[in-house]
Amino acid sequence: MFEIVDKKVLAPNIKWIRVKAPLVTKNAKAGQFIVLRLHEKGERIPLTLFKWHKEDGTIELVFQEVGKTTYELGSYEPGDKIMDIVGPLGKPTHIENYGTAVVVSGGVGAPIGYAVTRALKEAGNHVVSIIGFRNKQYVILEDEFKKVSDELLITTDDGSYVRKGFTTDVLKEYLANGGKADYVFTVGPVIMMKLIADITKEHGIKTDASLNPIMVDGTGMCGACRVTVGGEIKFACVDGPDFDAHQVNFDELLTRLTEYREEERIAMDRYVKGVH
Repeated sequence: MFEIVDKKVLAPNIKWIRVKAPLVTKNAKAGQFIVLRLHEKGERIPLTLFKWHKEDGTIELVFQEVGKTTYELGSYEPGDKIMDIVGPLGKPTHIENYGTAVVVSGGVGAPIGYAVTRALKEAGNHVVSIIGFRNKQYVILEDEFKKVSDELLITTDDGSYVRKGFTTDVLKEYLANGGKADYVFTVGPVIMMKLIADITKEHGIKTDASLNPIMVDGTGMCGACRVTVGGEIKFACVDGPDFDAHQVNFDELLTRLTEYREEERIAMDRYVKGVH
């Protein structure tokens, strides 16, 4: 059992928790994730490692309530316990001193973006962070990004905070105005990552994307997280979650993400009605 020791609400339906998971902290690295199961009847879901602390054996997770399990997790309070946590899983993001690294994060992709930004900064890069959100209400982790970024560019879809536009607009303007980028890392909505990859491909910039396919076991056995990269089938949980963004079949990923939408709706309706 894994105890929740702290909790905060970061934005509407976006929550942060700190959980005791000492074994996870021993080998955790930027870009990795855990898979949790709340109780015996619960499903397994992946969540990104936002921060981890070897000194007290805790991990920090940020998640958005979008389905039955995340809503249920959002109802947990400090002192409550999660039945299973497995991790760290996935290959860590490849980190080196590229020179100038640009990290583009959208929405709840920000926790992954933060972990990678911090690692790139520690490796000696000049790091430019671009973070985008729906509106001012949903802006999260701004202070955290400031601490690990040399430049921080924020945008909101509706212009309610800093500026109006998408992360793609910001990246285009940055490059058009002579901004340097030796490496780009992107994480967030699939359509955003696809468009970021299109932009960087035009400029010949090495780009990695952290993918978010449907995932069950997290160890490569179930095959649910398969994606096509460079014309080959890969499993995001063991081969990724990071891949060469210029080789990813984003259209296929978009289609696969909707495959269980009806089942997800039914599960959420049953949860709201108290049917277990």
